[in-house]
Amino acid sequence: MSTVDSFAAKQDLTVGGTDYEIYALDAVEGADKLPYSLKILLENLLRTEDGANITADHVRALAGWDPEADPSVEIQFTPGRVIMQDFTGVPCVVDLATMREAMQDLGGDPEKINPLAPAEMVIDHSVMIDVAGRLDALEKNMELEYERNRERYQFLRWGQTAFDDFKVVPPGTGIVHQVNIEYLARTVMTREVPNSTGDGSVLRAYPDSCVGTDSHTTMVNGLGVLGWGVGGIEAEAAMLGQPVSMLIPRVVGFKLTGEIPPAATATDVVLTITEMLRDHGAVGKFVEFYGEGVTQVPLANRATIGNMSPEFGSTCAIFPIDEVTVDYMRLTGRSEEQLALVESYAKRQGLWHDPSKEPVYSEYLELDLSTVVPSIAGPKRPQDRIVLTKAKESFREVLPSYAAHHEASGNGGDTAGTFPASDPASQGSDNDSGGSAPEHQHVAGRASNPVRVKGEDFSIDHGIVSIASITSCTNTSNPSVMMAAGLLAQNAVDRGLVAKPWVKTSMAPGSQVVTNYYTKAGLWPALESLGFHLVGYGCTTCIGNSGPLDPEISEAIAEKDLAVTAVLSGNRNFEGRINPDVKMNYLASPPLVIAYALAGTMDFDFENDSLGTDKDGNEVYLRDLWPSPTEVEKVIAESISQEMFTEDYQDVFTGDDRWRALPTPEGATFEWDSESTYVRKPPYFEGMGATPDPLTDVSGARVLVKVGDSTTTDHISPAGAIKLDSPAGRYLQEHGVARKDFNSYGSRRGNHEIMIRGTFANIRIRNQLLDGVEGGYTKNFLTGEQEFIYDAAQAYAAQDIPLVVLAGKEYGTGSSRDWAAKGTKLLGVEVVIAESFERIHRSNLIGMGVLPLQYPAGESAESLGLDGTETFSVSGVTAMNEGSVPKTVKVVAEKQDGSSAEFDAVVRIDTPGEAEYFRNGGILQYVLRSLVAAA
Repeated sequence: MSTVDSFAAKQDLTVGGTDYEIYALDAVEGADKLPYSLKILLENLLRTEDGANITADHVRALAGWDPEADPSVEIQFTPGRVIMQDFTGVPCVVDLATMREAMQDLGGDPEKINPLAPAEMVIDHSVMIDVAGRLDALEKNMELEYERNRERYQFLRWGQTAFDDFKVVPPGTGIVHQVNIEYLARTVMTREVPNSTGDGSVLRAYPDSCVGTDSHTTMVNGLGVLGWGVGGIEAEAAMLGQPVSMLIPRVVGFKLTGEIPPAATATDVVLTITEMLRDHGAVGKFVEFYGEGVTQVPLANRATIGNMSPEFGSTCAIFPIDEVTVDYMRLTGRSEEQLALVESYAKRQGLWHDPSKEPVYSEYLELDLSTVVPSIAGPKRPQDRIVLTKAKESFREVLPSYAAHHEASGNGGDTAGTFPASDPASQGSDNDSGGSAPEHQHVAGRASNPVRVKGEDFSIDHGIVSIASITSCTNTSNPSVMMAAGLLAQNAVDRGLVAKPWVKTSMAPGSQVVTNYYTKAGLWPALESLGFHLVGYGCTTCIGNSGPLDPEISEAIAEKDLAVTAVLSGNRNFEGRINPDVKMNYLASPPLVIAYALAGTMDFDFENDSLGTDKDGNEVYLRDLWPSPTEVEKVIAESISQEMFTEDYQDVFTGDDRWRALPTPEGATFEWDSESTYVRKPPYFEGMGATPDPLTDVSGARVLVKVGDSTTTDHISPAGAIKLDSPAGRYLQEHGVARKDFNSYGSRRGNHEIMIRGTFANIRIRNQLLDGVEGGYTKNFLTGEQEFIYDAAQAYAAQDIPLVVLAGKEYGTGSSRDWAAKGTKLLGVEVVIAESFERIHRSNLIGMGVLPLQYPAGESAESLGLDGTETFSVSGVTAMNEGSVPKTVKVVAEKQDGSSAEFDAVVRIDTPGEAEYFRNGGILQYVLRSLVAAA
């Protein structure tokens, strides 16, 4: 790429005897006043200025940023690298392999389809907790993982050899975001580039930045790295050298003061911040932390806060570079040369945190950390924070909406007693808690029949904790909460307590470093005594890979339609995500996960209810087990060393014997296996010409799905279990796959046939075209019958009838799941009309050629009288053929009685770059045509 240096910003920086070329920010007037995050964007523009796509005017616009203005100026951000996890990364590599063939078909060189920015994938989403609560759980789960995913892993090994600058971190290493902060993140990157005379090269230094195919890519914000989650299709474009089109954002300054009190954890801080920013409104904005309190926030806590950025809706949630950053990089084994470069570069560019200076922001928030109290969040959204002391009360309030046949117990209007009961014979006598358990009562008429599990008889009822899982990048990267969990477990075992037998317990650390420091601290025996055995290194429960419950438990839940709960140390608790048997999901810190395993129910007050008695007959409460911050810090200091990180990551791309033994296909293009049910060539480029067809207006469209507020990408494209009687389940059976080998939707994202059939197939989605029905069903207006959504879409396609989705607020919230857009497109949906969109999903829809429209301000399907039975037309789309994007298009919805509703829908194609993608039928088609034209 030819570059222009309009501001004479190209300068030299010498660190430790090494010379670097940099683009100096102080060459641009106004740069010093910008927030940290915008300084990184400014350097990016200076370095990539080419006089065409990125001009001096773009640089001036950013340097002259008006914090009060609404975003209106488009810029192009060129990320330094791309990070992927395997659920979203496999389809990326499938698409790149398909693009190579399409390039060949259009007369181009297939090897031009190659990453131009470093791309790294961490395989972390495929391990399932099939086996838990035993010492061999890790080995058994790894065996099953390789057995299920052999085809996918062979395909990725091909990609690792076929594509330049593409690396794969094999299974069993850790969670992508933890591996990113512990090893992959550079904070300041370097790259050899041609010198100005063209007869040699120079070493260029520039801020680390990345986009990732997981929305929690923002975890790396804790290291001062600007990055966020994008859909897989955007990530592919970034790998192929396409900049990310964006508007200069508003920036929320979030001031931190004070210190976290002893009873609270980093998880409680992040749940509080999530609630505050959701209430404030942060969607599409940058969030930046500043103030004297920042220096008191450990790097692990910064990463925990950055991780939850998608939960409060911001594009990023970033901390500036300071001594804390450098100390963490030293601990995790980065070289002294790299540390010197980070510090020198940050100070030279004004990126080093100075707490005495308060940047100007668009909006301001402040949190005194000393006010944070222990909290959980649930039962279905991460922003729904509940103060722990109110958890029991909150659970009882929401239970009736989850328990279909719930009855009041008649105790003065209270909705329930405490639900899970041990067998009556054990009441008042010695039990598995080391003493007597408090007497329990059931919700009237709803107790299950006694079931025998693990050698004991007991009854279960609404509210039992069926899953207690320490999992997810948010918390397993944070030694303070992980050590607190280990110490609480040790204290519980010392007092004779054990987890309730109906709880499926598991421990899935974010990297092998956690295993090592638990071993050194001597905490594994206590954790294992409570059932928290090591089950794998990966996302597990948080992504829906919690594995099955014991059959007896599952059957009892189904028999009485019980509303049972899961408690996990994760970041996502959407409906239907964690386990198909579990209706209510709660996020909690790792020590609270263990506490809930001991309690066995959400209907529990940790302040006043005893967890059991010790061997001396004394009641044991949570406060008796909770370790002090001093204890936690002492164990951390004694148990974590730099050597742990350097040893664990020295062969990070090599993998174990299983990985190395996989046969690896060869060649520039992939030889597709027609029998594969995991990896198939998708149809995106079939019949594609060198130039796009003109856009047309939409007429005669029917509604496929109508949904309410906060419909997540999990609802649209589930990642979890595939039901036997679903369209995807039928497809697998027809292809000879046994039920036990179905695996998950997430693991089969390389097969479009599965994913189309899985679109809108979440077991908890409620399509408002039907009354009181959950799951992937719709009304087929051609027959008037209820059908699977996939089957109805096929019937519409046979008659060339376009489809529409109607939605409420925050449509597409949640994971950066490109299949939520790909599946929507392949079902035949041309338009989605919503009250509002989440950032990534809106972008993904455009990237697949689906038109996102928004109801007029203050309007909704309900206010406009739309029930989904109408026939829709959209006019004004053709105006985009002339190069401009209309602000609105006219929508006419004809009702069955001959009347109609008309409104001007807002076109949510926000930038010229997005308009180009839409005109081309999608971002991949645009990139492919651009590469062919440039050849």
